[in-house]
Amino acid sequence: METIEHEKQWYVLHTYSGYENKVKMNIESRAQSMNMEDHIFRVVIPEEEQVEIKDGKEKATTQKTFPGYVLVEMIMSDEAWYVVRNTPGVTGFVGSHGAGSKPVPLLQEEIEVILKRMGMSTRTHDVEFEKGEPVTIIDGAFNGLSGFVEEVDSERSKLKVLIEMFGRETIAELDYGQVEKG
Repeated sequence: METIEHEKQWYVLHTYSGYENKVKMNIESRAQSMNMEDHIFRVVIPEEEQVEIKDGKEKATTQKTFPGYVLVEMIMSDEAWYVVRNTPGVTGFVGSHGAGSKPVPLLQEEIEVILKRMGMSTRTHDVEFEKGEPVTIIDGAFNGLSGFVEEVDSERSKLKVLIEMFGRETIAELDYGQVEKG
């Protein structure tokens, strides 16, 4: 019998070091190809931007905060657990006691700290967006710009917003938390 926890939570995966990006891509494509998009949501590699000074010039580089680890937001079900656990490059879930036992999710405070440091939103959203609706971007690279909702992905809390930049229309993919209506 399948056990399902009905809320999405964040789990930590242990990966082969250096394979974090590959694991992220593999999980995202497996979630899509195995129709698990209603169970497997965001996959995040915790990283921070570091500024180094080389030859008197500042250079920004991205460093992994926790090398060898990937975060996955998912609803834990037997199927979802199996898909993620058996993704190439994944060595296991952190907080699992082995023998097929389900892992312990991160506490809300833990994931909030990690995502905030990366400039990502942790809020769950009760707001609904509709195609064609005007929005203002309040966070991220396009902060301050206004546009119109082109596409809504409520499962993943993402929007595609049509904005005008440099006299041309372009699509920006944003989290719900990065925009406000109007």
